[in-house]
Amino acid sequence: MRVSPAGVTGRLWASPATPSSRRSDISEPLSHSLRRLWTLDKFAYSFRVFLAFSGAIALSWFQDQIALAIPLFLGIIASALAETDDSWEGRIRALGVTLICFFVASVSVELLFPWPWLFAPGLALSAFVLIMLGVIEQRYATIASATLILSVYSMINIEQHGGTTDGDFWRHPLLLVGGAAWYGAISVIWCALFSRQPVKQSMAQLYRELGEYLIIKATLFEPLRGLDVESRRVALARQNGRVVSALNQAKEMIFRRLEGQRGSRKLNRYLRLYFIAQDIHERVSASHYPYSALAETFFHHDVLFRCQRLLDQQGRACKRLGKALLLRQPFDHDLSEQALEDLRASLVYLRAQRNPAWTPLLRSLQALARNLSTLEDQLSRAHNPDAVAEHQDASLFDRSPRSLRDAWERVRLNLTTGSPTFRHALRLPTALLVGYGVLHLVHPTQGYWILLTTLFVCRPNFGATRRFLRQRIAGTVLGLVVGWAAISLFPHPLMQSLIAVVAGVTFFANREKHYVIATAAITTLVLASFNQIGDGFDLIVPRLVDTLIGAFIAGLAVFFILPDWQGRRLNKVAATALSRSSDYLREIVHQYESGKQDDLAYRLARRNAHNADAALSTVLANMLQEPGHYRKRDADEGFRFLVVSHTLLGYLSALGAHRGVVTPSESDTETYAAARRVAEGFDAIAASLASRQPIPDLKSEQAALMAIFEQEPASATDDTDDERRVIQTQLLHINRQLGAMREAAGKLVVHPEPTVDVSNTPAKTS
Repeated sequence: MRVSPAGVTGRLWASPATPSSRRSDISEPLSHSLRRLWTLDKFAYSFRVFLAFSGAIALSWFQDQIALAIPLFLGIIASALAETDDSWEGRIRALGVTLICFFVASVSVELLFPWPWLFAPGLALSAFVLIMLGVIEQRYATIASATLILSVYSMINIEQHGGTTDGDFWRHPLLLVGGAAWYGAISVIWCALFSRQPVKQSMAQLYRELGEYLIIKATLFEPLRGLDVESRRVALARQNGRVVSALNQAKEMIFRRLEGQRGSRKLNRYLRLYFIAQDIHERVSASHYPYSALAETFFHHDVLFRCQRLLDQQGRACKRLGKALLLRQPFDHDLSEQALEDLRASLVYLRAQRNPAWTPLLRSLQALARNLSTLEDQLSRAHNPDAVAEHQDASLFDRSPRSLRDAWERVRLNLTTGSPTFRHALRLPTALLVGYGVLHLVHPTQGYWILLTTLFVCRPNFGATRRFLRQRIAGTVLGLVVGWAAISLFPHPLMQSLIAVVAGVTFFANREKHYVIATAAITTLVLASFNQIGDGFDLIVPRLVDTLIGAFIAGLAVFFILPDWQGRRLNKVAATALSRSSDYLREIVHQYESGKQDDLAYRLARRNAHNADAALSTVLANMLQEPGHYRKRDADEGFRFLVVSHTLLGYLSALGAHRGVVTPSESDTETYAAARRVAEGFDAIAASLASRQPIPDLKSEQAALMAIFEQEPASATDDTDDERRVIQTQLLHINRQLGAMREAAGKLVVHPEPTVDVSNTPAKTS
């Protein structure tokens, strides 16, 4: 038999006898695995911690002083907890502030430790000040929290040396700060070498969350009668919160690196990807018609199935884009392109039926198809963002304080019991004081784990505290079992040092998503480390008892000391969401009057509306963690309001997505004026809701506006000016939400109760 050259080539390519082929087969999967490991968002963080712990262990063994490892470890942990995302220059500045705070805190503990009556008020005052400084900016909140943790670490370190400084006052502070500086140096160098990797990971996460949002949105188009649309809308609203969080994180990462580097081609590429994601988010948030009406009318046709498939495929394409960004792989969206063609063919078929009853619905479906077609174009641009023309307005809103006066003003505005931060700043110091008193009453040795547990568990609201309380106790029990087994099976100090390093890395790899595992890991680290300078077995019972006491104190504090029950401020958070949607509507109308321009003002209004919607979703999620007595009355009504609010935001997004499809004319003046009257109606509802006053009756105003929006465009004929009709239809849907919003808001204020809470206005971002 003759073998073609191609066949020979194929055999040679697959031949196991070729050494180079065998090496290639082995190296390619290994290279791919390493590349995938590099893309994990926690890999770099964990690897930096590994380097820092390994260096501390190496130094202590080289000096033949294994006891050095404990303060170095504690400093490394505190420094890693204080780490914030920034450029390498910004990280140097943040590290300088962190080390100063750490040194002052550690020295203060050294000075006051022998004097309990001075130590207690100093502890409470410093905790209050540090928590209040957190309102200035998130990075300060992170540093302040880590400083409190390092203070307790200083107490634990002193306690391990018999409660004295051994005649060397500066030794413990310098070791703690030295460990913190060692990790900080690794962090700065790493950031200088790989400054864009976190941005790439955040963009990938953003597109993954967008993809999930699209997939959930697709389920609303499922052509079934009796579909539970409300529960799916709640799921959609919750996912919207995750998308908003991912957008905000990506924006902050890009903004911090753009300072002084506007000319960087790669950074500008990520900035374009961010703006594309913003546009996709607005388009996928859009709602063009009540889904139940569409399902009822087109139940026997495939158009809704085509819509569902297109959205689902576009969601999967977004996820593939996120993966392609990380792995530098080719990205394609052929399946979504084919799904779009199928949807267009389905619409052509329906229009060919010439059913007059379908005309308004077909206009909305046609607008939906145009919107999804533009979304598909955005996916194409995301594939090659460098080919996208420069954005007209690429500015981003800076949330950081512009001066010391601005920073003080932020603190001053929160010095009221209406501020959740202020209440937490009173609650946590009180809990720490109680814990400090209990540890002296119960057992003054090994008792500072009570304070550490209280510090980690006591959160600003009951729901979060309850969740962390359970996870902390479970993780501690698991960690004590694992730690006991580790120090029993591996008594050699070197093995226990290695176990401590692995446990420390495990803690940082899991502390945000798997807190039980993280707590178990840090408990194992404690047992393995302290067993090398004493008897780790003696620490097991105190650690368990102290964890239970500290968790109990934190639970009592959050329940009795100025409790932040979410239901008490639900009306204000809901009012803020409605008010931000009203601002968004005004900005959209302004864009229709002056022409489409994605400037900062428009993007700011859009992002604030989504931030407020996400904040409402978060408050309701926290309510579900509260005792039934405090949530059963308002939780159900709150979720109904969330559905109405998110539906309104969907109609607004659709209106915003169609900017630029019509040229403004004098005949539109009345329509735009009426749209502003709708915004005023929403503002009136929001004002009454915020103050728990009766909701105004807007039925006559709503009817008058309905008549305006139902008018035929002045220049319209039977088959022309469809775009203008679509805009009026969207305004009609938005106007109808006045009634639904009034009803939902009325149920939130039907049981007025005294409250001192104020809502946290969502941070401005773009």
